Amino acid sequence: MFELPVISDKRQIEDESPKVAAQVNYPPRVSRRVYIGKVPVGGGAPISVQTMTKTKTSDVKATVKQILDAAEAGCDIVRVTVNEKEAAQAIGEIVKESPIPVVADIHFNHIFALKALEGGVAKVRLNPGNIGKVERIREVLAAAKERRVPIRIGVNSGSLEKDILDKHGYPTAEALYESAMRHANICEENDFHDVIISVKSTDVRLMIEAYRLIAQRTDYPLHLGVTEAGPTKIGTIKSSIGIGTLLAEGIGDTIRVSLTDDPTREVEVGKEILRSLGLATRNVELIACPTCGRLDVDLFSITKQLEDRLSGIKKAVKIAILGCVVNGPGEASEADIGVACGKGVGILYRKGEVVKRVKEEEIVDAVVAEVERFEPEA
Repeated sequence: MFELPVISDKRQIEDESPKVAAQVNYPPRVSRRVYIGKVPVGGGAPISVQTMTKTKTSDVKATVKQILDAAEAGCDIVRVTVNEKEAAQAIGEIVKESPIPVVADIHFNHIFALKALEGGVAKVRLNPGNIGKVERIREVLAAAKERRVPIRIGVNSGSLEKDILDKHGYPTAEALYESAMRHANICEENDFHDVIISVKSTDVRLMIEAYRLIAQRTDYPLHLGVTEAGPTKIGTIKSSIGIGTLLAEGIGDTIRVSLTDDPTREVEVGKEILRSLGLATRNVELIACPTCGRLDVDLFSITKQLEDRLSGIKKAVKIAILGCVVNGPGEASEADIGVACGKGVGILYRKGEVVKRVKEEEIVDAVVAEVERFEPEA
């Protein structure tokens, strides 16, 4: 098991002094850079957010619709399964209509990989060792290299090779690492170096340990994710812990949140993970108190209405909606726009200054109007 790094700069704290936790600043891991279309991954590039379409790929119209929606939500890269002849035939048209780079998800079939490359995909998700004869592997790698298309080697704890499982007994971080390196070495032996690696698991602790291991031993750019994370609520928590822990340690170059939900929801959660760690610029950030017995307004309705009304606004603005006079005035005045609520009313703040007093039923409209007028600092 990996242990957290030892903090080497702990300060001595006198017995009578308040106990203050030492802060650990992890330097970003240095990885090689590859390009997925025009999107840089690794080498210090901004961390990109990915999703995967949930439609039948042969349904070009529905697949493109999901891609357009995901792009509008802020997706940087989208993956599409190419699992049958009809999907391979459709991928070229999908690439043409997509505003963001398209990744072909391939398992076992080298012909589908070649068709996807001919169709103009920007990356192929493929484990080279799974497509059979050496000649097939070389053909795919040569086609990808000619087009400067990277390959993501994707290893999952639920689909490890039998001999690796027999060796380790069950999925472990070392087993995931060994499997990934088996495929990466095939690429390297064939002079193919634009490789991205993922070592995913449904077990968050195993996923974290495996990524730490491969980050320590290689310079490959890493695609982070908790595989099959589950329904939105549970999957968001698992993904936030797994992906967030690694990103906070400087590990990871691109992320995908896997939810049993619409692709746009995956993107929204992924973007919020990055924003919460200061790794992406926020659009609207809505802060609200958890509420308690001191609450004298319907804060649940107010925040829900604001979420809906502000969802399409692309502006970096911090909004605080607080439900009582204990923390409300201080928190509201520290935001770009804030409201401190009392009994059926709210005090509206702009940059720490009181703007006006509004009735409870006017709060949502007043905040939206302030957001529309707000000009973020350059």
